[in-house]
Amino acid sequence: MRVVITGGAGFLGSHLTDRFLADGHRVVGVDNFITGSADNVAHLAGRADYEFIEQDVSIPFDVDGDVDGVLHFASPASPIDYLELPIETLKVGSYGTHNSLELARAKGARFFLASTSEVYGDPEVHPQPETYWGHVNSVGPRSVYDEAKRYAEAVTMAYRRTCGVDTRIVRIFNTYGPRMRPNDGRVVSNFIVQALRGEPMTVYGNGLQTRSFCYVSDLIEGIYRLFHSDRDEPTNIGNPVEFTMLELAEAVIKVIGGNASVEYRPLPIDDPRQRQPDITIARATLGWEPLVPLAEGLVRTTDYFRGVVGGR
Repeated sequence: MRVVITGGAGFLGSHLTDRFLADGHRVVGVDNFITGSADNVAHLAGRADYEFIEQDVSIPFDVDGDVDGVLHFASPASPIDYLELPIETLKVGSYGTHNSLELARAKGARFFLASTSEVYGDPEVHPQPETYWGHVNSVGPRSVYDEAKRYAEAVTMAYRRTCGVDTRIVRIFNTYGPRMRPNDGRVVSNFIVQALRGEPMTVYGNGLQTRSFCYVSDLIEGIYRLFHSDRDEPTNIGNPVEFTMLELAEAVIKVIGGNASVEYRPLPIDDPRQRQPDITIARATLGWEPLVPLAEGLVRTTDYFRGVVGGR
């Protein structure tokens, strides 16, 4: 196959590129480096089965030659990024999704949307199944990401129903691992980098809000299986094991050692109190579930960040 991956130099897009190449497929990566990094794909330079296009997909674009799949992963995805880039986030979720769908339609390719657990907002149903419609503040500061992804899902299904585009939608829950940016504002990278530098770990609120953390290799395997499956409805991919922020902080301290302290700050507006995927459908239809436990994933991720930021 020959697939196009938008956001191909990002955290997830670059790992997904590696997965397709490892199975003998060809990949065209597309990225404008607004949050992606050339370092994430530098190891692919010179490969005959890999091409890269520097492009903002919010502007209509084309790819020469046959294309079998278009996987749309372009978007700021951490709170720091989408709060600093609200218009860009809305544009890539709307125009970027539309342009990527148009490419898939023109090429007769399968379209794959990277959506998010943020479509569930601050959920009133726990854990969250795909049938839950969500509890989202449509005008709050986080809405630029939440509503962009909700719109992206809607336009994807419209293209499926109206234009016959073969589509897939994944709802991604919290993911961590190598190639995260040290300053991207996500809790795992925050805690690890702060602990390595001997700084207090920032905990928002009382630290009792929960998240479920999926190691990147597990997530990519679930995405890869979903792309190749017949499942055409939104599908949760994430780790259903739930941790409080304080439990995560303790797990990071255990990996890094030392006596890292915790610094409490006010909870951001609309920050979800809990988030946990119901992966019943992924287990049944894809034969998928995560394999890497948090302790092991934190060791791998910490080893990566030691090479990036140093520290103990």
